[in-house]
Amino acid sequence: MKLASAPHHRAAGRVLAIASGKGGVGKTTLAVGMARALSLMDERVLLMDGDLGMANIDVQLGLQPRADIVNVLSGKTSLEDAVCPAIGGAAERGGFDVISGRSGSGALANLSGPGLTKLATGVAALALSYDRAILDLAAGADRATVRLALTADDVIIVINDEPTSLTDAYAFVKTLRLHDEGASPLVVVNNAPNANAARDAFGAFRKTCESFLSFTPTLAGIVRRDATVPAAIRTQTCVSVRAPDCDAAKDYHALAGILARGREAA
Repeated sequence: MKLASAPHHRAAGRVLAIASGKGGVGKTTLAVGMARALSLMDERVLLMDGDLGMANIDVQLGLQPRADIVNVLSGKTSLEDAVCPAIGGAAERGGFDVISGRSGSGALANLSGPGLTKLATGVAALALSYDRAILDLAAGADRATVRLALTADDVIIVINDEPTSLTDAYAFVKTLRLHDEGASPLVVVNNAPNANAARDAFGAFRKTCESFLSFTPTLAGIVRRDATVPAAIRTQTCVSVRAPDCDAAKDYHALAGILARGREAA
């Protein structure tokens, strides 16, 4: 799960999983923002909602999909047929495709090992039709979430400057590395009041990981606190569509550039 150089800035079907130790840190908004930013860099992007308990990508974007991941898991439809275009879809610059979850469903949590393997394999196969697939995982470190994270090429763990965010993110990384000692999730500090607070939060998280896991995480980016974000959520609009030049949109774009080029944050 390390960043790889992409020839001609193409990701070539890479799968990016976005996780968090706890809810409420802005993981889904970041996933949507990243899908939009990567699409604006001419990547064809698929965004999949992997949080079936609190799924809300379709709500955030005002989508009404004809099928969702629960239909896929029940065998009623295929992953391909569950694809719904957002902002014009992946065929349009700035648009991307979405596979929605279903809020309140326990389908993913109840998946057996073979069921999880089948889903992960299906996502990887569908990703080959895109430059990049983004998995918006459930918060926490349950079996299904960790299993899907382990199948991704890159994993981002989203934190903020709250102590509970840091401790729960540490628990996720610990669980991930228990299953794969080489797992190296990247870190994004979201909703940061300022750069100093963000770097202090990351520094505390890094120190804990180094002390107890002998692992030094990489800071991939910082997303500044921006009033445009809650306003966009209320109006079911992507942040960078509502305000392309706002701080959060610029930060999503910077992070997307780092991923596209396979480089770490400065």
